[in-house]
Amino acid sequence: MSPLKRYYNLLRLDRKDIIQIISYAVFAGIISLSLPLGIQAIINFIQAGRASVSWIVLVILVVIGVAFVGVLSLMQLRITENLQQKIFIRSAFEFTYRIPKLKFSSTYNKHSPEIANRFFDTLSIQKGTSKLLTDFSAALLQILFGIILLSLYHPFFIIFGILLTLLLYIIFKFSYESGLKTSLKESKFKYKVAGWLQELSRNNFSFKNPHHLDFALEKNNKLVADYINYREEHFKIIKRQFSQLIGFKVIITASLLLIGGFLVLNQQMNIGQFVAAEIIILLVINSVEKIILGLETFYDVLTSVEKIGEVTDLEIESESEVNQTNCFINLSLELENVNFKFEDDTTNALENIILKINQGEKIVIEGDNGSGKTTLIRILSGLIQPTQGHFIINDDTFNKMDINQFRTHFGCILQGETLFEGTIFENLTFNNPNISNEDIKWALDNLKLTSFIKTLPNGLKTPIFPDGKQLSSSNIQKILLARCVLHKPRILFLENPTDKMDVATSQEIIAFLMDPNQKWTVVVTSNNKQFSANSNRVITMEKGKISNILNK
Repeated sequence: MSPLKRYYNLLRLDRKDIIQIISYAVFAGIISLSLPLGIQAIINFIQAGRASVSWIVLVILVVIGVAFVGVLSLMQLRITENLQQKIFIRSAFEFTYRIPKLKFSSTYNKHSPEIANRFFDTLSIQKGTSKLLTDFSAALLQILFGIILLSLYHPFFIIFGILLTLLLYIIFKFSYESGLKTSLKESKFKYKVAGWLQELSRNNFSFKNPHHLDFALEKNNKLVADYINYREEHFKIIKRQFSQLIGFKVIITASLLLIGGFLVLNQQMNIGQFVAAEIIILLVINSVEKIILGLETFYDVLTSVEKIGEVTDLEIESESEVNQTNCFINLSLELENVNFKFEDDTTNALENIILKINQGEKIVIEGDNGSGKTTLIRILSGLIQPTQGHFIINDDTFNKMDINQFRTHFGCILQGETLFEGTIFENLTFNNPNISNEDIKWALDNLKLTSFIKTLPNGLKTPIFPDGKQLSSSNIQKILLARCVLHKPRILFLENPTDKMDVATSQEIIAFLMDPNQKWTVVVTSNNKQFSANSNRVITMEKGKISNILNK
């Protein structure tokens, strides 16, 4: 879909507001261009040396017209403000809804923070749309009404209208594609610079070394240089458009003054008409200038729409329309001849996996780094889907299942997961009203968090910084585990859930998680022998295949 089509679809959502804005612009344009006629009449009265009631009435009408145009502009301002707010709200909810639902394959080769950064293009759309709808609509209508009004003074001004229309067409025709292309390239490197700054922020300690900082500055210099190059290319197009406008203004102004003067001398126009015509011409030329200068805003808006569109085009997980709320009384998982290959890989990360997991089993997946443990647990948790073969849940293929219903019945800790900015209570419960205080106490006691929470002045209401920076890595893991078990799920998917804890604490927590009396299924990847000692089965992975299954 082209950026222009995307922008049209965006505006179509608020067509009533836009019709109102254009309607006000029409009234304002008509009134603005009726003012020169009033001024013409006033000049004629003054030139005739007559001071009359009509002259005073005309002055009052002109002043009222100016005030009314101002009121219409204020009404436009109110509507565009509402429009900007609606654009922001829609974009915020669109990102919030879509980001958690993005398919793994959609984001595999993308930097996740960079995807979130696209939200800031909403601000460009807000401000740009407001300017385009008010300034552009007013300018275009003023040009149209101005040409019509000028043509009534003398047929010559019809030629002026034709030349003006031709100029706008030529400028837009030969600049639109290149202007949009360079704007998109400029934006691409703008985000690359922002992405690199995020990398520096995320790994700021690593770059404190002066040699490492030199590398950071060097890479930043390259990215900024690329941005400046494309920015300069884009500016050349804007400069060319403005240069064409300057040339047009000089030629038209000189021609109209000479020809207008000639028409007055030949008594084909009077002084009042001449002055009114020149005022209209100045208004029209200023309107053309607004449009030419506003093209940069137009490019920025289309670029922002395209950048956000690249996010909304990313594939999200499909949802079943069938209500399966009660179908997961017990969960059995089965993999039939499953292969999985990452899109940029030539070999399979998993190959010919055959595995069945019944409700209540405690299973440990072991293996060296790169053996396929992580990929296997992510297949089982539904994060990624097999390239070949079948993933079956309760005798039904995964593709036919409601993924949201499936996820409500399991708890999961994947590598790299951490706490979000909020209170400990919010990180544990996500403000779920169905979780009772008894459930929270049960989870805190069993995950050895109770004594720690009691040391905090605000207890569960203690704010957590992003990534839980003020907490120890051990307590972060305990909170994540407590979050997993709080709603007493039917299955737990865990990746190295206790590797940051001391031996004694991890043994107690592992004993709780793997207790046969707990009805949940546990699928855990860990080389901690305590997990293996408390498991029903130990699955050993080697080069993407199951090399051994030890039943106990």
